[in-house]
Amino acid sequence: MNTMTRRDFLKLSGAGAAAGFGTCSTGPRALAIEPIRRSGPPKLRLSLAAYSFREFFKDASHARKNLADPAKQIDMFQFIDYCADQGCEGAELTSYYFPKDVTDDYLRLVRARAAKRGVAVSGTSVGNTFTLPKGEKRDKQIADVKQWIDRAAVMGAPHIRVFAGSVPKGGNAAEATRLCIEAMEECCDYAGKKQIYLGIENHGGIVAEPEGLLEIVRAVKSRWCGVNLDTGNFHGEDPYAEMARCAPYSVNVQVKAEIKRKGAKEGEPSDLARIVKMLRDVNYQGFVALEYESKEDPYTGVPRLLKQMKAAFKS
Repeated sequence: MNTMTRRDFLKLSGAGAAAGFGTCSTGPRALAIEPIRRSGPPKLRLSLAAYSFREFFKDASHARKNLADPAKQIDMFQFIDYCADQGCEGAELTSYYFPKDVTDDYLRLVRARAAKRGVAVSGTSVGNTFTLPKGEKRDKQIADVKQWIDRAAVMGAPHIRVFAGSVPKGGNAAEATRLCIEAMEECCDYAGKKQIYLGIENHGGIVAEPEGLLEIVRAVKSRWCGVNLDTGNFHGEDPYAEMARCAPYSVNVQVKAEIKRKGAKEGEPSDLARIVKMLRDVNYQGFVALEYESKEDPYTGVPRLLKQMKAAFKS
């Protein structure tokens, strides 16, 4: 594999003379890589995930329980217009809501619409599983991610959210972690050639806890790997402490309207000011996308949350 390691990259940049990096070991004593280092002050750029309007898209790769009336359905071009109208800097174009067998010509039109409206394509996201054992099913998961790396490059998207997966039936966590690391290294090697980051989301399975997520990110030998920090997917006794542990490795952030602590029957509103401070404390510079999953209609809930995020960014 020809991927430049994080160690190599920091050496070349002159920033890693004293940095200690881990190997691909999945053991508990694997050495940690350095968190992502950025020069200059923190910079938070507002984006909105298409997933927020999952019941409204005309096209979808998954079944939906509450599909909107046809008269209210939208396509990706209309979503980009909505992001622009809401004053977002970016639009996160979830892969699930593109037409089946989408073409490069279509993707170029998407990129052109975003440019026309002054909105960056902040990224896309895929629904993959990297913990499958070797075989055709695993090969297809990797091939699908690579296909969306190609598509992201056409759209000019710098980031793709990916999943890790769960422990397969009859397997164990250590083996699942090793399989995920291997798949991530192969896909990051491919993504790096197109200058696209792959961010693993804290999304249940083997990355339900910060330890599992960081073990993988630290072990992957590629500077194109990082964390897709989803603030609503930490469910420990102190979700904010869990966020803070993973924030230094983040290449993209998705903010939810609520968090839910361990043992709590109900969620609670996200403390946006606290999240913003946490990101600034690690000198995060990049997109922060609202991924709206609340029960309230997104056409009323999303504008309110975006307004609150803008205020938090300015504070």
